Amino acid sequence: MSNKSVLSTVSGVSVWLSLILLSFADSSQAQTNPVNYVFLLASGFLCDPGDSGNCPAVAKSANGDTYEISGAGTFEPQSKFVRAAGTFNHKATNGSILETGVWLASELVSFDSYGIAPSALIQRGPTFSIPQLGPRRPPMRPGSLPTGGLAIFRILLITVSGTTNAGVLQVNCALGDVPRERSAEGIRVSLEQAKSEYSEELGGRVVFISMRSEKSPFAKP
Repeated sequence: MSNKSVLSTVSGVSVWLSLILLSFADSSQAQTNPVNYVFLLASGFLCDPGDSGNCPAVAKSANGDTYEISGAGTFEPQSKFVRAAGTFNHKATNGSILETGVWLASELVSFDSYGIAPSALIQRGPTFSIPQLGPRRPPMRPGSLPTGGLAIFRILLITVSGTTNAGVLQVNCALGDVPRERSAEGIRVSLEQAKSEYSEELGGRVVFISMRSEKSPFAKP
């Protein structure tokens, strides 16, 4: 893949992330049954500019390398439909960047819900600022509820140099009835070609939003 193609992909990911963030205010984007989800991974209103501990989400391997990942998407557990994307940095133990690029979700492997947490964003969610308007809470439509859970996606990582690598991304939101072994919020990454595991969560804010309305975002126009 050429650098021009990769830059085009990066641009497309940026547009898609913007649409995901705007979907919180769009009242025509979900259906009651089955339940659909929007998720934010270390992006959007989850990120406080003064706190680097939440964004991006970071996973560490046994040799000390790390993957920093941000993104957003939508998915439907029943049909396994997913549309998600974001950016990543692969860093060495000394902090130097080894690879950077974008990731695209190709499949929802599974989603294990921990249950809803209606007051989660009020209790611990960050505010975001709009110039001249001051801090604001994220725009949530009626029927949309913060939900904890573990989502597992198959992803494709595309570097700016044009190389690609398939992998698996685990996204864990520690809300609701959280299993003890998944109490650490964040991500885990495994790469197929390198056969490497990044299984230590070093931080990263995550939220799933269950969408309950009359119209599905996955229905064709």
